[in-house]
Amino acid sequence: MKKYEQQTVPNILLRFAHLLETEVRNNRVDIPEKFGSGYCAGFVFNEHIRMLISNYELNEDLMVSNPDINTAKRVLFFKFQNIFPKTELASTGRHLMETPSVMIATSRINTDEVISIHTNTATINIEVDADYLNGLFDVPEKSPVLKSLLQNMQPLLFEQIVYPSLQKIVYEIVAEPIGETFKLFFLRVKAEELICRLLMELEKRDGKYLYPLNSRDIQTIYKVKEQMLEHLETPPVIKELAVHAGMSPTKLKRLFSQVFGNSIFNYYQGFRIKEAARLLKEEKLSVSDTGYRLGFTNLSHFSRIFYEHIGIKPKKYSGM
Repeated sequence: MKKYEQQTVPNILLRFAHLLETEVRNNRVDIPEKFGSGYCAGFVFNEHIRMLISNYELNEDLMVSNPDINTAKRVLFFKFQNIFPKTELASTGRHLMETPSVMIATSRINTDEVISIHTNTATINIEVDADYLNGLFDVPEKSPVLKSLLQNMQPLLFEQIVYPSLQKIVYEIVAEPIGETFKLFFLRVKAEELICRLLMELEKRDGKYLYPLNSRDIQTIYKVKEQMLEHLETPPVIKELAVHAGMSPTKLKRLFSQVFGNSIFNYYQGFRIKEAARLLKEEKLSVSDTGYRLGFTNLSHFSRIFYEHIGIKPKKYSGM
């Protein structure tokens, strides 16, 4: 029995527990008070799929190398972020930056830099064998994004917003009370359900040709995204963003669309309207104050764009 339990625990979790001078109990490490707070739980479901749930804060940085990394194996990484409830978000002023999302990467990406499994404190990481997924279904030729991802022959990274249906599954993973008898089975089913739904979303993406990425390109694209979302009152100017990114406008637009599945302006506009909805509902701003704060000079135009995204006029939305 002890041997079986040992096989279900990722080696990195055992190493993490050792550094924290504690033990793994029921696949979970509770952070000792002198090191911080929270917990980290890990599960090796079988040779094809494993999961690590991290929701902790450490008093100081702690680097943990992953002894389970196998560079010869074709593995896909799914990193869910901003998916735990955070009571302090209301005071940070960075609502849009905290949108639940998942990063999906091939093993050709340097995951220690991009999808680290030890430095982020509120994430769920799932690793799955690409060959295992390839054996579960036939990938249609009309889906180059999905095909390239599962082939795992070049460094690729995609980000997908976590919609409420996905968030519900995440909540079941972290909060559903399951007895030890069925725990591993339940969590594996939920992890595979998440992966399935994400692949279904990726299949919808356009992309006749995908460009291999490097760490610098990825960091640049994410800086561009942060720059836009920190200044929602100012519509992005591609040429200016390209200068700051050190890329040509063509390359910037191409890589941004590849990673986020949307054009720069449409991505910006979507978050801009989400912020408008928050200002109307949570901060009780008037329609005119909301529109002007977010850089709309024409309130009729603001009302029309809001309706296109939300399905209801802003004045009616604020009164709901």
